[in-house]
Amino acid sequence: MSGGSIHVRHITDADWDAIAAMESRTYAELGLSEGRAALQSRAYASPDTCFVLDVGSQPAGYLLALPYPPFRYPNLERAEEPAVLSRTPRNLHLHDIVVAERLRGRGLGQRLLNHLTLTAGSRGFERISLIAVGCSEPFWSARGFRAHPGISPGGYGANAVYMSKAMADSTKRVDVRVPCP
Repeated sequence: MSGGSIHVRHITDADWDAIAAMESRTYAELGLSEGRAALQSRAYASPDTCFVLDVGSQPAGYLLALPYPPFRYPNLERAEEPAVLSRTPRNLHLHDIVVAERLRGRGLGQRLLNHLTLTAGSRGFERISLIAVGCSEPFWSARGFRAHPGISPGGYGANAVYMSKAMADSTKRVDVRVPCP
């Protein structure tokens, strides 16, 4: 891949312009863009589980994950409230993962997910949960996440699906590309 080295690291204050721009380009059309303040509040709530992907010296993707009780998730309409976060970190909620448009389809999202999985395992999390939006459920299913049909994630769009997988299922690395119609 041209463009230099690839590195996953923790988010710094200098990254927020790039993160907010990537998030807006990815989610505004779906009506799911949260804005910079909400994104920052999520990263500040759990800085050890939120990352930037650099290609060369430029942010080219990011991932936000925070401890949440199973079957609960951030409210897109407001900033994170630390009291909501799980005191006993058993479930890590993957709130957002984005790779810059020009670099999609090259395995960089999987690289971020692998980094999160290693981090979650080293910190004693038992599960990783997420909400699949748009047409991303097949993508997440291919990576071992299973849907919980009884959970209806309000505010995440009509076809949003709450999904999770046990960390025991996360030790296998996969790089499956599922086309989205």
